[in-house]
Parts: sequence; C-alpha cells; structure tokens
Amino acid sequence: MKKLFTIITILITLSLIGIIVLQVSWIKNSLLIREEQTRENLEIAMYEIQATLQEEKSNFSSILTPNLLSEWKPDPTQPFLRVPSIAQRYTAFQMYDLLKKAFERHGMKQTRFEFAIVREDNNFGYDLQSAQFERRYEQALEDTLNHLVYYWPVNALEGSQAESLSPGETLIVVVSDFKKIIFRSLGWMITGAILFTIIILAAFFITLQALIRQKKLSEIKSDFINNMTHELKTPLATISLAADAIRSPQVRANDEKFAYFSGVIKEENKRMNRQVETILQAALLDRNEIQLSMKNLHVHEVIRHVLSHFELQLAEKNGTVQLDLMASDDKVRGDDVHFPNLMNNLVDNAIKYCKENVPPQVRISTRNSKKRLVVEIEDNGIGMNRETVSRIFEKFYRAHTGNIHNVKGFGLGLSYVKTLVDAHEGKISVESTPGKGSRFTLSFPLAD
Repeated sequence: MKKLFTIITILITLSLIGIIVLQVSWIKNSLLIREEQTRENLEIAMYEIQATLQEEKSNFSSILTPNLLSEWKPDPTQPFLRVPSIAQRYTAFQMYDLLKKAFERHGMKQTRFEFAIVREDNNFGYDLQSAQFERRYEQALEDTLNHLVYYWPVNALEGSQAESLSPGETLIVVVSDFKKIIFRSLGWMITGAILFTIIILAAFFITLQALIRQKKLSEIKSDFINNMTHELKTPLATISLAADAIRSPQVRANDEKFAYFSGVIKEENKRMNRQVETILQAALLDRNEIQLSMKNLHVHEVIRHVLSHFELQLAEKNGTVQLDLMASDDKVRGDDVHFPNLMNNLVDNAIKYCKENVPPQVRISTRNSKKRLVVEIEDNGIGMNRETVSRIFEKFYRAHTGNIHNVKGFGLGLSYVKTLVDAHEGKISVESTPGKGSRFTLSFPLAD
C-alpha cells in the first residue's frame, strides 16, 4: 500500500509538471505567433495609408483647385509654387481618423497610437502631430520592447506630374504598449489556460489529501484491529484459564479458590463489557445519538469522586495526587454520567502513561476566569511530541512508542473527551514535553 501510494503520487506529480510545462510553452508560442501577426497587420495598415497618401500627392489634377491655389505660399528657394504637403491637406483629427480606420480594418480596434508628419527639409520639425506624440515618442525610443515606431516616407509617385512639386515627407507612427495589445488579443486563451491549470492543481491536491487521509485511515484501522484483538483476547484467555481451573476437583473442593477464580471471571467479563461499551459509545458519538441530561454539577465533588476510583492504581505505583481546588465557584451545567467519565479518562491517562520505575505524580487544580471554570490536570509522565499533540484528539489515534500494546486502549478516550467537552460548550487544550509530562486545560462556562 505504501509503495502504491508513492508511485501514484510521483506519477500524478510528473503528469502535472508536464501539463504546466506544455501550457507555458504553448502560451509562449502563441504570444510569438500573435506578435508576428500583429506586426504584419500593422505594416499592412501602414502600407495602405502610405499608398493612399502618395496617390493623393501624385494626382496633380486634384491638387490644382481654386481653393488650394489660394492657400499655396511661394517658396523662396524654388521658382515654382510647390504642391501642398500632407500636413496642409489634413488636420490632426482627420489624420488620426484615417489611421484608426486602417487599423480597425485589420483587426486592431483597440490599438493605441500617436503620429506626426515631418518634412525632409524641416530639420525634423513636426508639421502635424497628435496631442501625445512627443511624450509617446520619447517613451518608445527608451522602451523599444513595449512600444513600436514606424517611419513611412510619403512622396509623390515616381513619374507623376507632382513628383518634383511635392515636398518630401515622413509619417511617424508610435504604437503604444505593443505587448499589452498582444496579451489582450490572447487574453481569453491565457485566462482559460491559467484557470484550467489552477483547477488541475486543486484537483491534484484534493486527490493527494484524499490519498493521505485514506492511508492514515488504513493505518488507524490496522492499529485498531490489532489493539482490539489484543484487548479482547487477553480477558478471553484469562476467562478460559479460570474456567478450566474451576472445573478442577481440587478447586471446587476449596471454597476460597473457587471464589477467587469465579471473581476473576467476573472481573474479566466486566472488563470486556467496558471495552465493548467504549466502542459503542464512539459509534453513538459519530451519529450524534448521545443525549445529554444537563443539570448543575459541582466539579470539585466530581473530581474527588473520580479520584476515589484510582486509589488502588496509585497505591500499586506509589503515585500521589495533589489537589489545588482554588475556584470559588465550581458549579457548571453537565451530564452526571458523561461529565465524570471525561474527567475519569483524563486522570486515567495521567496515571497510565507514567514513566517506567517513576511514581506518577498528578496535580489537579481549578480556578475561575471570566465567568468560566478552568480545570488543569498535570502529570509527570512520558509526555508527547508536537505531532502527537496535534493529533491526540483524533479517533483511534495512538502514539507509537515501539510497541502499540505497551499501554492498553483503542485510541478512543481523548476523542470521547474532546467530543464531550464540546458538547458541554467547553474548551480543551494540551501542553506537553517529551519525557517531562503533559498538562490538559479545560474551561467550562459557569452555571447561572
């Protein structure tokens, strides 16, 4: 099972990495292809505009109109009047509209651009320009990666009547945030790829968590079966031996021995009943079928009553209990059966999980804090590491100490305690240091 889990995890991880690498490669290639397409579309649009403007400059008959003749100005360096320039023919708004329509025809409706018209004999002075041209032009020269600059000469066509009469001009177009245009055009594809990658990642982690949870459940089930087998087998073996002894004529003839072996059978039977009852209670708690009968309880009395059941165990191990019952108000609302049971489980653990050849020392204290009763149960036992503390209230969980049967139980006691503390609207926390002991702190609201 462990090998299979590792293999599945590795295969899923490799598949996921492969999918992500392919997605990234696909996105990069798509961006490169779209960038080339966009550059081509921009150049085609610019070529159309250049052709349109050159044709207008070359059509001499359309130029010689009374209106245009009245606007011509003589050039001192030329003996003839020159044909009006593009800057004289178009306003900034008209030129912007011409460029915009050309871009839209080639699928670049959202393209941001600025432009300027420059005459060749004007020392790069702008005859016509859009509002933000100079700022965008400077940005484009500094950041050629994200901005594009196009220089397109606009001259009359060779061999036309206006060739020698029209001034040489250059159309400069600055396309702003070119990379953003590329990403925007592939936005839905990139978003979809990222979204589905996230879904795959989420599915992977959910699957991995489910596998880990199943693995833990499998380990817990195995431990539980081993523990249950041992816990039930021991009293059954003892009962079998005692029953065989009773059948002996020597034992039947001796009332004292007969009483002893019959007592052993009775005690082992009670022990088995308690174990079965523990498992049944856990099942009832799972289905929320335990009904609590709440009444006012004095916790100090409950603690003293619980401790009276452990006198023999403490005497056998030379253990001691220190009581510091300092709470002035110890009355809480609780079930008179289950509330003593949760205290019983905590005291039982404090005594049971003691260090070898070290007498257990248990300290139980109470105090009041903000209309609540705080109970602390502290021991000098084997303690727990951080992982055990984080899982101590899980059902069937038991800390491994080399031999899972060195301390008897099913791993249900503290789960039962936590469930009952929650049912009594209380809180429970644990502090523990390996080799030094543990301290359980419980807090319950006081009864009105």
